Amino acid sequence: MKDHSLDNRRFVIAGVATLIVVVYIIRLFMLQVTSDDYKKSADSNAFLKKIDYPSRGVITDRNGKLLVFNQPAYDIMVIMNETKDRLDTAAFCQAIGISREEFDQRMATIKDRSRNPGYSRFTQQVFMSQLNDRDFSIFQEKMYRFPGFYVQRRSIRQYQYPVAAHVLGDVAEVSPSDIENDDYYQPGDYIGKLGVERSYEKQLRGEKGVQILLRDAHGRIQGRYQNGALDRRPKAGKNLTLSIDYKLQALGERLMRGKIGSIVAIEPSTGEVLCMVSSPTYDPRRMVGRQRSKNHQELSRNVWKPLLNRSIMGQYPPGSTFKTTQGLTFMNEGIITPATQYPCAHGFNFKGLHVGCHGHAAPLSIVPALSTSCNGFFCWGLYHMINNRAKYGSVQNAMNTWRDYMVSMGFGYRLGIDLPGEKRGLIPNAIFYDKAYHKSWNGLTIISIAIGQGEVNATPLQIANLGATIANRGYYYVPHVVRKVQGEPLDTTFTRRHYSKASRQCYDYVVAGMRASATGGTCHALARYDFMACGKTGTAQNRGRDHSVFMGFAPMDNPKIAVAVYVENGGWGADYGVPLGGLIMEQYIHGKLSEASEKKAEEFSHRVISYGSHDR
Repeated sequence: MKDHSLDNRRFVIAGVATLIVVVYIIRLFMLQVTSDDYKKSADSNAFLKKIDYPSRGVITDRNGKLLVFNQPAYDIMVIMNETKDRLDTAAFCQAIGISREEFDQRMATIKDRSRNPGYSRFTQQVFMSQLNDRDFSIFQEKMYRFPGFYVQRRSIRQYQYPVAAHVLGDVAEVSPSDIENDDYYQPGDYIGKLGVERSYEKQLRGEKGVQILLRDAHGRIQGRYQNGALDRRPKAGKNLTLSIDYKLQALGERLMRGKIGSIVAIEPSTGEVLCMVSSPTYDPRRMVGRQRSKNHQELSRNVWKPLLNRSIMGQYPPGSTFKTTQGLTFMNEGIITPATQYPCAHGFNFKGLHVGCHGHAAPLSIVPALSTSCNGFFCWGLYHMINNRAKYGSVQNAMNTWRDYMVSMGFGYRLGIDLPGEKRGLIPNAIFYDKAYHKSWNGLTIISIAIGQGEVNATPLQIANLGATIANRGYYYVPHVVRKVQGEPLDTTFTRRHYSKASRQCYDYVVAGMRASATGGTCHALARYDFMACGKTGTAQNRGRDHSVFMGFAPMDNPKIAVAVYVENGGWGADYGVPLGGLIMEQYIHGKLSEASEKKAEEFSHRVISYGSHDR
């Protein structure tokens, strides 16, 4: 008789065996296909992928003077998977001069995926960056004793001179967000943080190369895999030529010592920024090396805010420099003619409202009004424009027409300079005032905007750009600090003309007023120069002492330079704005200062304005 129990046992045994085989197959599939842990481990044992970092592009001024270059540095890299139970930690710490606590902290930071999202125990991670030649030599002699640690050669930035920090910017280690936003970067890489180092990062950084090296069972390098057939050479970054004139920049920073404010100079025919001074400033060489973090923290905490680029981030009342825009608008809109005269009895007086002005002859027309910086003239002009219901229908329509003129002249929005952080300033419109005054307002309510006060705010860059627009008689190019990128045409953003709404004829009268100001008006200190300078002063009201402002250009015909000077709490425009602006013009036009001007420059470089801590 057949024993069915034996048959059942055979089926059970066969089923168990089949199940075991299936489990093994699934496990092998997971290990070999769905999981790359073993592949990574095998690759890590057999190969070492060594990144070759490209040389970052160098930066020169407009005349070829080297401003930023590269210097060799070394990073200590670690592959975590190779350090397990094989590292003499005490000897390692002694070799590179750190404590055990610092060692543990660095290792923990590397493994922290929230701070190091690209972490893998099989790939190289940065343990310590920017060793100098001496420290590298000491460590290299002992490196064989520390399995899993390697040296990566790269370069770090060096800044030749202690000037133009806000323009140049700096380079620092990438943040987690940098890595997340661009897969070019991995932990330990460097990226531009400020200035042109940031805005031209992709051109400056170049392209990484890679070497695939073979290793034996003990991790020792045996040579290049396939004789380097799969290696990729790094591609150097592109060099930048700035529009900045180093000597002009250095003079501007010297003149602004002990003062808060800005000097911006532009070449009207191109929009190239010739100098951009923000004071107080700092030495860009402090932002290099292993002390960068400490120095950056000190600068960040400084009450005078030296990291703030006031040229593009400072938002100030433009003061009387703004009267040029008002004259252009009123003439072009037919509110006034070149012969229109307005009274000024030490200011604008109407219906109990008084806007003060210094003493001068009156009544007067547009050219002498600009020359003497008459508040009364421009207040009357604004009142007659905003309250002209016959022409505009409502104060709202008149206000928005006024706003459109200001925007066409480069105010109210970012100009688009090739630097990060530019602010837009403020040009109010009808909606702004409707909200502020519940739709109950008129020209008298907002009269102070006629003289660059009240709600109007502008950056020093915008004021300098106004000077360039007037110099060009009605158009400007977007200001830019990079003149040339190696192997690339200049972005068309910087080569297109932007036209104002005012006519060429209107600009001719404004130029005449600014020239009259330089020969016998509020800018009469410019009369001593042998070039025909044009200028407009500004004295911007402030809670404390007034700000000293200047905007001008030279020569009057075929202008080479437009300048804006803004000195916080500097007093009258003629106190600081005009003399500093004149020195900047002379330096650029003649390439040097005269003996008398050099003495004046030295005098101003030692003038210190006292600022109360409550203002900062």
